[in-house]
Amino acid sequence: VPYGNKSAETVERYSLELAGMLTRENAKVIVVACNTVSSVSIPKLRANVSVPVIGVIEPGAQAAIATTRNRHIGVIGTRATIRSGAYENALRALNVHVQVTSQACPLLVPLIEEGMLDDKLTDQTIARYLDPMIAAGIDTLVLGCTHYPLLTSAIARVLKRQIVVVDSAQNCARAVEEMLDHQSLRAAPLNHGQLRVALTDAADSFLNVARDALQLKVGEIEIRALP
Repeated sequence: VPYGNKSAETVERYSLELAGMLTRENAKVIVVACNTVSSVSIPKLRANVSVPVIGVIEPGAQAAIATTRNRHIGVIGTRATIRSGAYENALRALNVHVQVTSQACPLLVPLIEEGMLDDKLTDQTIARYLDPMIAAGIDTLVLGCTHYPLLTSAIARVLKRQIVVVDSAQNCARAVEEMLDHQSLRAAPLNHGQLRVALTDAADSFLNVARDALQLKVGEIEIRALP
């Protein structure tokens, strides 16, 4: 992890192992909060687990189609997500006339995990990825990696024009809320739940992002060994 530079077979294997752990914990819904895993593993996950599985790609694509005015949508993501063609397929399933310009951005996740959210090097890297897409005439940009919303301010500095940014993660959260209501799975009003964090390896990198970037109060972390 991160998954973006791993093979499809490895991503699929990891995701099935993690889903198995979550179902053993009696999860009522599994949210695949990673574009790479969503692009590779959703069909197999849905075929192998007994609870609803929601990914980030379909909600992000729906929001982009609803947003675009000139039907030219840009997508940025990891190599694996872009290579899969998942966003292009989802967007064209919704509108066959849409034009999609995609760009793999393999340097962005390492910059984020190093905490370089407001750094000249990060701005330069984003510009190198986005300038050709801006020149091509996109009017909507999908953040096809759940790390990328942490760079919203930096991306806005590079865009400098009326290109609407679509956060696939936010739209996934809305889709989860709608599904919980539709299937009557929402918790009782007085049950506020709790955050439990389980990792399969050392926590340092995760804690840097969770506490510094997301400002989450993580609390105790469980380390789990997968079968």
